[in-house]
Order: sequence, then C-alpha cells, then structure tokens
Amino acid sequence: MRNKIALLYLRKYAEKDLKSIENLFSEDIVLRDWKIRVVGKKNALDETRKNFESANSIEIEVLYIYENAETVAAELKITVDGSEELFVVDVITINAEGKINSIRAYLGRGDS
Repeated sequence: MRNKIALLYLRKYAEKDLKSIENLFSEDIVLRDWKIRVVGKKNALDETRKNFESANSIEIEVLYIYENAETVAAELKITVDGSEELFVVDVITINAEGKINSIRAYLGRGDS
C-alpha cells in the first residue's frame, strides 16, 4: 500500500499537480534534499511550487523501489526540461493515515 502512495506522489510530481500533492502531505511533513530542509505542509508546498515553476517539464522514471512497514525508497531518474538528468533516491515515510510524513532526497550518480 505504501508504495502505491509513493508512486502516486511521484506521478503527481511529474505532472506538477500541486493540489494532489497537498492532499498527500501530512501537516508536519519534513522535506529535505541536498539543498534545503523545510518543516510543515505550507513550507513543503512552497518549495514544491518553486521546483515546478523553475521547470517546464519533469519526467520521473522509477528504476527500483523498496518498501518496509513505514518507508518507501525509490531510486529515480529525473529528467528536467528534456535534458538535465538527475539520479536521486527518495526515502519517503508514510504514516498510519496514509499521509506522507517525510521525504528525504539524496542525489546520486548515473552510472551503475
């Protein structure tokens, strides 16, 4: 079940669908990547909005996905504006209500 929520989040992120993402976030979500760390739904949505505004298009390919009781880790290939490739691991925790509690994103390399 948790991987379905994580995959829905990734799909809505690629679609730049902020309203759907808002419905997936818990009120006390923590969003962290290699540049920022924000706490709270409003702040996480503001950061997400900034990312959406800075990109014309976002494609997300899920390379691998791992799940345990509360956490989903997804290895991703993200293509921004058709040319910039990012290899990222998102570690997403999901609470008992099915809301995303945290997203920790780690930037990696494209070689295997």
